[in-house]
Amino acid sequence: MEIITPPAPNACFRYALFDFDGTLSLIREGWQEIMIPYFVEVLLQTPQAEDQQTLEESVTLFVDRLTGKQTIFQCIQLNEEVLQRGGMKTEPGVYKAEYLRRLGIRIKNRLEELRQGCDPQKYLVPGSEQFLELLQKEGYNLYLASGTDEPDVLAEAKLLGLDRYFSKHIYGARENETACSKEGVINQIVRENNLTGTELLSFGDGFVEIELVSQIGGYTVGVATDEVRRQGINPRKRERLLEAGAALIIPDFSEAATLLAFLSGKTHKNP
Repeated sequence: MEIITPPAPNACFRYALFDFDGTLSLIREGWQEIMIPYFVEVLLQTPQAEDQQTLEESVTLFVDRLTGKQTIFQCIQLNEEVLQRGGMKTEPGVYKAEYLRRLGIRIKNRLEELRQGCDPQKYLVPGSEQFLELLQKEGYNLYLASGTDEPDVLAEAKLLGLDRYFSKHIYGARENETACSKEGVINQIVRENNLTGTELLSFGDGFVEIELVSQIGGYTVGVATDEVRRQGINPRKRERLLEAGAALIIPDFSEAATLLAFLSGKTHKNP
């Protein structure tokens, strides 16, 4: 664990919000390798396009910044980037459909493996199930919110066996909605349970969920998993999470008991 700010001595967390892709699920590992080249491909066709390297840097920057929001937000930004370079306006939904088509090719075999009964651990961030089990036993109220389309989140959470931890509290992007889905879920948790914000934990690998929960005084855990090696820290994720305001950085949930003890105030020292 990399501790930026420890929990307050009197902290008493009972609600926990989790991102899905990259935080718990590895089914969509490598989605950036599909989105970024595709967006660069689109921008290279505009009249005032810069060189490929400059475009890759620009696209990577806004894709990272919008990670955690619904996919449509990145496609809205792509359309704006096209217009800035003299290109023709395109409905963001068109870009989203093509991106999802390409991503679907990449993850098709993974989904099929899971449907045929492969061990879900292959596509889970290490320690995810153990940590969720511990939280559930401790009486935490668990919520899952993702920028991925809601039907896909529900289906993939079930394939991974994670749906049982979140009861009916699984949320994803909904068609034709451009309000930030995670912001809506956070507001709902706070409103329905009369929280001050300080009772809420957030676990995520994207900018959005960390920034939003940090702003209301919650405690934010950045999950900077190296999704390819399934161990260690991804430096790019770490940098993004620190910028968003993460109070704690972890590589995964493999030290589940130690992590829970730390969050429960039993130890606020580096293990």
